[in-house]
Amino acid sequence: MERRALGRGLEVSAQGLGCMGMSEFYGPGDEAESIATIHEALDLGVNFFDTADMYGPFTNEQLVGRALAGRRDEVVLATKFGNQRSEDGAYLGINGRPEYVVAACDASLRRLGVEVIDLYYQHRVDRTVPIEETWGAMASLVGAGKVRHLGISEASVATIERAHAVHPMAAVQMEYSLWTRDPEDGVLEACRRLGIGFVAYSPLGRGFLTSEEANRVGGEGDFRATNPRFAGAAGEANRVFVERLERVAARTGATVAQLALAWVLSRGSDVVPIPGTKRRRWLRENVAASSLDLSRDDLAEIDAAVPREAVVGARYAERSMGALNG
Repeated sequence: MERRALGRGLEVSAQGLGCMGMSEFYGPGDEAESIATIHEALDLGVNFFDTADMYGPFTNEQLVGRALAGRRDEVVLATKFGNQRSEDGAYLGINGRPEYVVAACDASLRRLGVEVIDLYYQHRVDRTVPIEETWGAMASLVGAGKVRHLGISEASVATIERAHAVHPMAAVQMEYSLWTRDPEDGVLEACRRLGIGFVAYSPLGRGFLTSEEANRVGGEGDFRATNPRFAGAAGEANRVFVERLERVAARTGATVAQLALAWVLSRGSDVVPIPGTKRRRWLRENVAASSLDLSRDDLAEIDAAVPREAVVGARYAERSMGALNG
């Protein structure tokens, strides 16, 4: 697989692998299949793996650490702090206090079983703590050799600029897909101006922009059952986008998921999508999107199939939105 450059000389595979769903949020997991998926991703040239301490909580880092044991030198490993949860899964809020930054990093290192984290993100912005204080603590982790590169997730342009002034930033991570274009409202331009790479999570719209089988909501433990874009009339209205993409897929010989990923990949050589999956079947399909040969007309048709203003429903339930765009 081709490599792409994020900021600060950090080079990663053109696609990464989001590991969250292996432990939580998308219904029951299968650890053996998840580990096999991580191993196959490596074999297919994917070297960029994304997790966070809150996934599980805590168990996803442990799973990823076990899967990557013995292959550490092949991997660019990213994890996150800031969404604080207790051992029983209760959500405790967003925490950007300097002392917590250091403690969270040490805990992630232990769970991952590694000596250094390649890319350490602030998962959400704590509006009660000046970003300079949070990033001062993050910079100290780089100085201590615990972290190689720093990033931030779901932040405004102003916050990105302030954090980057404290310590150069390698990556901004935000949701970005055919049906979530928010980064085009200034964040992508700011990243390019500052020399920061962009990591696109949920590039398949949490599975909606895929085949019907792949995007089927998985019952208990699948947060999409109450997601505003999946539930009820909104889900029915949004289905038209998939139908349009299915027509393009039939003509090009690709799948809907591959078209959606190819669109994200086409947004710039500094954009790296991290589609999440816990099954080898969908991993292979996703990876193949990197070698699609689509014309400008094809990409324009894909783009037009999902008009930004036509998407029905917020991307998160209201109770989750307060943490975004700090």
